[in-house]
Parts: sequence; C-alpha cells; structure tokens
Amino acid sequence: MLKSLQDQILSYMNESSSSSQFTQENTESNYSLPQIPAISMNESKDNFKSAENSDATIRRVLSSYDLGNKLRQLRLKKKIALVDLGKHTGLSASMISQLENGKLVPTLPTLARIAMVFDVGLDYFFTDKRRKRLFSIVRKDERMQFPERTDSPTPGYFFECLAFSAQDKSLQAYLAEFPLRSPNEATEHMHEGAEFFHVIEGSVAIRYQDEEYMMETGDSVYFDSSAPHSYRGVGTQTAKAIVITTPPRV
Repeated sequence: MLKSLQDQILSYMNESSSSSQFTQENTESNYSLPQIPAISMNESKDNFKSAENSDATIRRVLSSYDLGNKLRQLRLKKKIALVDLGKHTGLSASMISQLENGKLVPTLPTLARIAMVFDVGLDYFFTDKRRKRLFSIVRKDERMQFPERTDSPTPGYFFECLAFSAQDKSLQAYLAEFPLRSPNEATEHMHEGAEFFHVIEGSVAIRYQDEEYMMETGDSVYFDSSAPHSYRGVGTQTAKAIVITTPPRV
C-alpha cells in the first residue's frame, strides 16, 4: 500500500513541476494538518462522547511513528547539513529543523521529497525494524467514539477502538455502548471471522440467526460473525460491552 501511495505522489509531483527544481515551501501553512470536522450526533436521549479535536488526534497518531527523529537520524547518517538538505528539497533549513524537532508535521508530498533525496521509500518513516515486540498503549482520553452508522438517526450502538495505535493487529478490540432500542431499530450485519462479546454494564439483546439472546452484566458469548447478527440495549440504562473480533482462519 505504501509503495502504491508513493508512486501516486511521485507521479503527481512530476506532473505539477515544470522543471527538476522543487517549488519552495516556506510557509507554516504547508505543514499544518487539515481541519477535519469532529464527528457529532444529534441524540437527545443518549450521551454521545464528543470527538477529540481532529488536528490533535492526527498529530498524536503520527507522533507514534517518530518521523522527526527518523528524519534527523537519516540526515546525520548521510552527513547532510540542514542547509544542503534544504537546497535539495526546496525547504528552508529552519523548516526542516522544526520537522526534526516534532514542532511541525510533514505532509505526504513533503515526506516524499525528503525520501527521494535520501533514496528511501516512504515505508522507511512508517516502520521500525528494530522493534522486536509489539507494545502499544491507548489512554482513555485518546479514544474517539463513533456511531454504528453515520446515516442513522438512532444508531444501534456506539464504539471506541481500544487498540487503534497498534500496527499489524491479529484482533480488533472495542468498547461499545448500546442505547435502549426496540427490536425493529436493531440493524443486522455480518463480517468474516469470529467475535467475542462481554457485557460489563447493563443488558444487551443479541439477535443471531433469527433468535434473540439476553445478555446480562458479566455474560459473555463467542460466535461465528459471518452469520447475520445485531445488538440492542434493553432494560433501564445504556449498556456497555467489550467486543473483540478476529480475522477468518486461513
């Protein structure tokens, strides 16, 4: 995927450039992240956690790749001064210094320019071959909550990804909330693999293969998620559950 992305970026840059010289980028606006509207839901009866500022979220996710330090190490290894790297990339030495110190986040075209100067692929900045074991922490206030479906006025559930920062995961883990819903408001879905569901608060009705099962606090269920299934909160309060999904067996 990274290789394909790099080819697209390089193609775009070649088409937009009239010569071999790169266009000078000296304004901080070229490095600031786009403002993506925060997700919101008009839910009068349910408490929908407001999304973290998108700019801060993207910066935090990108910081896990340590792009600035990788850039600095690559530049020092090649023994290229900030000024010389600036001449090759069309960036100012001051801007490169801020990128290395993590004060600015590079855009993909900027990163592609730097990668070409050092003759490395974009994957160099997004992988860590030295890492032997995967250990990725997600803090409570770092998570974002999403509705089951953005086009539904009454989503059957809301979910938070519990391990979004980990790469090459062998499972997906979620914290889900289930507002009180009637049977006709529950939407069935299916996906390959298996699913583990553990209720930590309230009560949830799970419909699986045309039969509904009541799940109370402390109950768990494991099932083949390739069959149609749906959930809905029941009782007197919004329910919560830990949901873990796995890819299909090979």
